[in-house]
Amino acid sequence: MLPYLAEFLGTMMLILMGDGVVANVTLNKSGMKGAGATQITFAWGLAVMIPACIFGAASGASFNPALTLALAVEGTFAWGMVPGYILAQFAGAFTGAVLVYLLFKDHFDATEAPEAKLGVFSTSPSVPNFGRNLLSEIIGTFVLVFAIKGIGNVPALSGGLDKFIVFGIIVSIGMSLGGLTGYAINPARDLGPRLAHALLPIKGKGSSKWSYAAVTLCGPIAGAVGAVLVYGIIPW
Repeated sequence: MLPYLAEFLGTMMLILMGDGVVANVTLNKSGMKGAGATQITFAWGLAVMIPACIFGAASGASFNPALTLALAVEGTFAWGMVPGYILAQFAGAFTGAVLVYLLFKDHFDATEAPEAKLGVFSTSPSVPNFGRNLLSEIIGTFVLVFAIKGIGNVPALSGGLDKFIVFGIIVSIGMSLGGLTGYAINPARDLGPRLAHALLPIKGKGSSKWSYAAVTLCGPIAGAVGAVLVYGIIPW
């Protein structure tokens, strides 16, 4: 039971802080409005690192259905635990997004642009192009998972330092590739909050744009599975 609870709480915290920084920077009347993409990118890295430090020993700190599936394909994670992990991750992401709405409701009400409201919850491409958007998510997630596997190959990074390296990986991907699609690189991170956006009574929220959901679902899964398969054939 503990690993599933850890995945739920860790993913909830990830979204609370990650979507929270987007709300902080983009919604009207926020004291940090306009702080920019640098603050958002660094805060997302911290949003992954902090719950990873807290819950890593309990669950492995996946917080990402694509990573969970990839590790099961690789054979280092039990298939029997996959459904429970994925359910916990999506539930945690949804709950974290609801908390962000409750905290920032006045700011959502004061913001007119529907795109800004959806942007707090979910990612979107700067230039809509299904093929290239999908490729961006595949490559971004490949880099994430391949790097996570790689740091596990360095014994000196175990015991906590590896979590700081994960922070660096997230920030690096965001700084380099984030402007293309918002770098979901995690189906729960995008689809859980997108569902919250669809269900919550957000004033003037507009469409939840579910037509884009295939990119944030299929791209990260393909990238994560590809990463463990490539990593597995390298004669380390």
